[in-house]
Amino acid sequence: MTKRRKGFVNPDQRSLFDLLVEEREQRTVSKTGRMNVAAPLQAAIREAIRQAPKSRETIADEMTELAGVTVTVHQVNNWTAESHPHRIPAELLPAFCQVTGSIEALRLLAETAGVFTLPGPDALRAEIHKLDEETKKLAREKRKRELFLKEMER
Repeated sequence: MTKRRKGFVNPDQRSLFDLLVEEREQRTVSKTGRMNVAAPLQAAIREAIRQAPKSRETIADEMTELAGVTVTVHQVNNWTAESHPHRIPAELLPAFCQVTGSIEALRLLAETAGVFTLPGPDALRAEIHKLDEETKKLAREKRKRELFLKEMER
């Protein structure tokens, strides 16, 4: 088991448990428009562009290459302008995330829908942990059957 050191834990980062509790509470509150993510999505896109070590022109060019459809710098600008009604099409989000290096926009959409995203290595760790749990469960079941067999043979 890995020990956590206080110096390496971000106190502002919410735990998965906190996110699950929050998500469950939000689902129980039936509020019209609670899943409208237009403003937070736009903010996430704006922040991803701001944090990216690339110009908007480069982002548009690389998205064009990855998505196979033309993406212009004007479109990128429109996606971030509060006064503009155009939003990024969902089919371009994977390319956008890849180019900017930020998965925040996809994470926001997923968590709003009740799904949690993990970066590749963390997803593999979670899958390995799940396999370990299944292995332990199978070992317990095997042990129960072995004990039962011994009882039957007596």
